[in-house]
Amino acid sequence: MRDLGHVHVESFLEMMSAERGAAANTLQSYERDLDDVSSFLKERSIRLTEAASADLAAYLASLARKGFKPSSQARRLAAMRQFYKFLYAEGLRTDDPTGILDAPKKGRPLPKTMGVEEVGRLLAQAEAEAEDAAPGQLQRLRMLALLELLYATGMRVSELVSLPARVLDQEGRFLMIRGKGNKERLVPLSQSAISALKSYGRLLAAENAAVKEPQESPWLFPAASKEGYLPRQVFARDLKNLAIRAGLTPSMISPHVMRHAFASHLLANGADLRVVQELLGHSDISTTQIYTHVLEERLQQLVQTHHPLAKQAKKHE
Repeated sequence: MRDLGHVHVESFLEMMSAERGAAANTLQSYERDLDDVSSFLKERSIRLTEAASADLAAYLASLARKGFKPSSQARRLAAMRQFYKFLYAEGLRTDDPTGILDAPKKGRPLPKTMGVEEVGRLLAQAEAEAEDAAPGQLQRLRMLALLELLYATGMRVSELVSLPARVLDQEGRFLMIRGKGNKERLVPLSQSAISALKSYGRLLAAENAAVKEPQESPWLFPAASKEGYLPRQVFARDLKNLAIRAGLTPSMISPHVMRHAFASHLLANGADLRVVQELLGHSDISTTQIYTHVLEERLQQLVQTHHPLAKQAKKHE
């Protein structure tokens, strides 16, 4: 029996052009994708027009094995769906074999993060520079305070730079942050963050007192900007410059990466995912679940360390 697959593909492309107004690039893409499907099926002695759901699923699985990205697999599936819907509408098939096929899942990329040693080097560099009493010390103390607060709390950079000046008046080890949707959350501060904040506050007050007509600012990190506080872009730029001086790769470091480091390091050291969700200010646990790879690594280590069978296996090595 003659294989009319190529003829039907041409008819499908004509329909997409005439009725759907598909662009030339789109039509070429459909043709390439369907030719690829057809070649795969031909090797299995299956006609394109007669393929079953299992045949098309096998094709998608072959793409995954070859290393095709989920987005590329999804594009091929979209072409197949359009084609088999056309065959069904034209009465050339009594079913649509793509109807039960699932789109390939697009894995969320893991966030960039920093190791504990890298964070330590960055903080050590900021601390060493902040101790220098030369002109510009306030800016250096500000950087140390920003970094210590960021790593202690995992705040969003927008929340950090817009902290109110009244933070300097509070006592205790907790900080109230106003986040997305005006929601407030309580986060603990480390001793080093409290110390950096106090040092910065003392010098800020001293420099304001030395000015004849000091201007009271409602912001913890005041600046000559439209908002009145330190622009997050300026902080990000200064952070990269600090990273260079600390001997780190600047492209791998940003305020957002520091936030991810905060979350990853907490989880790696035993924190609960729900607690980290609260600290980060995520309204939905699914957002925090990008860190489950950290939990999985920790659980594997726990099993290898404490499970009786794992201990026995080590004895026999």
